[in-house]
Amino acid sequence: MEVITKYFLYFIIYSFAGWIMEVTCKIFEKKKFINRGFLIGPICPIYGYGVLGIIILIGRNTKDILSVFLKSILICSILEYFTSYIMEKLFKARWWDYSKRKYNINGRICLETMVPFGILGTTIIYIIHPIVIKIVDKLDSTISVNLAIILLILYIIDNIVSFKIMSKIKSEIKKQQTDNTEKIKEKIKEWLNNNNILYRHIKTAYPNLLVKRKEKQK
Repeated sequence: MEVITKYFLYFIIYSFAGWIMEVTCKIFEKKKFINRGFLIGPICPIYGYGVLGIIILIGRNTKDILSVFLKSILICSILEYFTSYIMEKLFKARWWDYSKRKYNINGRICLETMVPFGILGTTIIYIIHPIVIKIVDKLDSTISVNLAIILLILYIIDNIVSFKIMSKIKSEIKKQQTDNTEKIKEKIKEWLNNNNILYRHIKTAYPNLLVKRKEKQK
């Protein structure tokens, strides 16, 4: 239980840190606050899963920094690729697309993001995670468990609400009577804009949303 609690807290910490990084980048780029990520709360789970993957799979094999760098790229790239694929299949839309960037694979991952993944993973293994371990270890075991339970409940609620929103977006996409993806995209954005703030969050978080072309009936 203690080990599970610690790893869950690591997951939340890095998911929150990823959200902070994404929001900060957008503030510099767009000069405004944009709540990034699939979920409503201030976390980007893909970062949490990515770091957990790096921590677990690399473990204590940290003598070779080049190996850590390359493994970080591989782990994060596989995660990003399959996250993109699964979300597209589930919700009939692509939430990010790197097709216009050099050295991309099916527009889901590209060299431009893979290298930063390696740098970030290496930094986490050698500098950040040892500090995070010390912070989490200092917490009283009872406090750690109670904190993890509260955060888990909030995380589950956020996922349920977010999936309901995504399901409604998927239903709205299906209603569109056209094969023109640009027209569908504009109609979906207009529909999102006319809904409450939870729906508008998706529009601002994923401005480059690409609607999957409807398959023609045979």
